Amino acid sequence: MTVVMCPGQGAQKVGMGKDLADRFAAARDTFAAIDEALGVSLSRIMWEGPDEELTRTHNAQPAILAHSAAVLAVAGEALEVPGASAGHSLGEYTAHVAARSLSVTEAARLVRRRGELMHQAGTTRPGTMAAVLGLETAAVEAACREASASGGVAVPANLNAPEQTVISGDPEAVARAGEGCKARGAKRVVPLRVSGAFHSPLMQPAVDGLREALAGAAFRDPRFPVVANATAQPVRKAPEAMRLLVEQLTAPVRWVECMRAAAALAPGATFVEVGPGNVLAALLKRIVPEAESLALGTADEIERFLSA
Repeated sequence: MTVVMCPGQGAQKVGMGKDLADRFAAARDTFAAIDEALGVSLSRIMWEGPDEELTRTHNAQPAILAHSAAVLAVAGEALEVPGASAGHSLGEYTAHVAARSLSVTEAARLVRRRGELMHQAGTTRPGTMAAVLGLETAAVEAACREASASGGVAVPANLNAPEQTVISGDPEAVARAGEGCKARGAKRVVPLRVSGAFHSPLMQPAVDGLREALAGAAFRDPRFPVVANATAQPVRKAPEAMRLLVEQLTAPVRWVECMRAAAALAPGATFVEVGPGNVLAALLKRIVPEAESLALGTADEIERFLSA
């Protein structure tokens, strides 16, 4: 049994997925279908850049989904029976592609629209994010409450590992929260290059637009449970999935709880990260140390997996 893990924004880099397209027809077909669905040569941006263009939210999100979807197109049938899937932020849409609740092209259109809406929300009310390393989540939450009491918003946004939390909100409040985290013993507080305060109340302007986009999508019940970021609970029905994808915009990504929930849903499963990089596999070692994991992102990794 497997648990499919799908990465989120930040995993993109110029050249991503090019080796898959060069070596596998199924990957080429996936990239071509997404290009056609979006009406833009996303694959060219992925393979040639420039980096500034690729990292724009409305390009980065579908690019990461496209890379993960190409991996699934090539290697998905060879995976053992999935017991669950989960994705980090935009990766939750890819997790629904794995569970067949969304088609690849439908998901690509949704995450591109999601990226546009999130960027617009960040323009309406500029915000920022920072990664807090080496401090327990409860202490980060306390620092955020203290910082917000002085005005502005600072909230835990990505609960990535027991001692790695990303905070999000108004720039001044996030700066105060970062200082509060350092005072509580954080090893480092690292500002992130983002176009808005994702997974915070500052994303509220994007909610109605995303709800409308999801309402117009062909969304089916997943074939196996998808663990939702907002609740860390398995989702088995399309209406609940769509509601939680909207809620996810302003709610924290409860990744630690998501991984523990997935491990409980599929005892003894191998966790397979599909797409660029191996960040989620690395985090898993700190969340569920006994779990086996595998990263499938490059053509060489997939060929080794298929030959085994």
